[in-house]
Amino acid sequence: MRIRELIKILNTKKDYSGSSDFQVRGLACNSKDVRGGFVFVAIKGNRDDGKKFINDAINKGAKAIITGPSAGNIRVPQGVLLVRVNDTRKALAGLAARFYKRPSGKLKVVGITGTNGKTTITYLLEAMLKEKRISPAVVGTINYRFKDKLIPAKNTTPGPLELQSMFADMLKSNIRYVIMEVSSHALDQDRVAGINFHSAIFTNLTQDHLDYHKTLEKYFQSKARMFKGLSPYAFAVLNNDDAFSRRLKRYTRAGIITYGIKNKSDITARDIRFDCSHTGFKVITPRGEIKIKSPLIGRHNVYNVLAAFAWGFKAGIALAGIKSAIEKFSFVPGRLEKIDTRAGFSVFVDYAHTEDALANVINTLRELTRNKIIVVFGCGGERDKAKRPKMGRVVSALSDYAVITSDNPRSERPQAIIDDIKRGIRKKNFCIIPGRLEAIKKTLAMAHDGDIVLVAGKGHENYQILNDKTIHFDDREAVRECLRSMNY
Repeated sequence: MRIRELIKILNTKKDYSGSSDFQVRGLACNSKDVRGGFVFVAIKGNRDDGKKFINDAINKGAKAIITGPSAGNIRVPQGVLLVRVNDTRKALAGLAARFYKRPSGKLKVVGITGTNGKTTITYLLEAMLKEKRISPAVVGTINYRFKDKLIPAKNTTPGPLELQSMFADMLKSNIRYVIMEVSSHALDQDRVAGINFHSAIFTNLTQDHLDYHKTLEKYFQSKARMFKGLSPYAFAVLNNDDAFSRRLKRYTRAGIITYGIKNKSDITARDIRFDCSHTGFKVITPRGEIKIKSPLIGRHNVYNVLAAFAWGFKAGIALAGIKSAIEKFSFVPGRLEKIDTRAGFSVFVDYAHTEDALANVINTLRELTRNKIIVVFGCGGERDKAKRPKMGRVVSALSDYAVITSDNPRSERPQAIIDDIKRGIRKKNFCIIPGRLEAIKKTLAMAHDGDIVLVAGKGHENYQILNDKTIHFDDREAVRECLRSMNY
């Protein structure tokens, strides 16, 4: 593609100079990725400003530089095009979509956003489409996958260059559906601008990421951007039990289908029953009732199943096909994942790392035992500090005993994070063991027959971030190692 054609999508007000006719070989927003004939977009990030790397990009062969209005005086060599735009992030998303020939317009892209439940719903939708012998792509927290490709996930939602490139590859592999988790960061940073969403699902909204968004309202408005951008030909799946859905109904032009348990909804559940192996309930739909027996346990998973059910219903999948897929699907890695043990107690590993998610999981486990629930958990460093005491309070209040430990402290002192957690605790049913492996081992040693141990916070993650070092650490592996050492 010629540069003159590519930059037509930019709102430049003709504020550009230099050569404007060359073949574009690629796009980059990291100067390390630049090659000859590339366009470099100088984005201002949280830590670095891309304008500092313009000379590096030019030295590596960049033929065009896209920068913001406040970049000051920039001199580029003859033959290099300099373009100023109002918003470099939107420019990058638009350029990426244009460069890769707008692949999302030829795919059915399903976006899932909300504080909790996104990953589980992607797995359920994937199972539902596979039941129809459709092989979808999934882009999410655990990995990015389609056909025989499995790409480790760096972010829940990749940047626009990686997304549009993957979409183009998916089209070549004859993929029809893309199911993707859409984070609030991605929406706020315009990573998904330029994507034509076929449909969108809203799960819920509770406090998270306020280190970034600052207020719950700003956090919500980031989520709302996806629904505001839906076309009238798309549809939105909304949790009718979450108060924020009322506002989303007003914001979107898309068709709407609702799900819920408490409030009247298009898709709802009745006669819910739990045990350690499954959740049973009746789904009420406009086309009749159907009984579901899902291996996913807990009330929060009823919501996840209902969200997936509502999407399948609106997408025209037969009730029997939806039921079959949901009942065959077993578990999501690190989401209430049960660890096999010969001990008389049960062990679960879960990703819960917010106040609401912890409450959901502990309340779920409370319905499964009359004995003790012991929780080992921590809070991440360099993340929303305001949620730390709230997480401490909910774990102490809902569990029988809590072991507070480290969870990706990053550059913060683990003890300082633990002190923040302690501020919310009103009971004396806790202890502190900063080393995560030691904390897990001592927690397991506390358990007796009929008890439940919950190892919360990391779920599928297989690392710990300590200062500038990342080490391998997987809660599931740690639990199994400790159980073996205890002859369980």
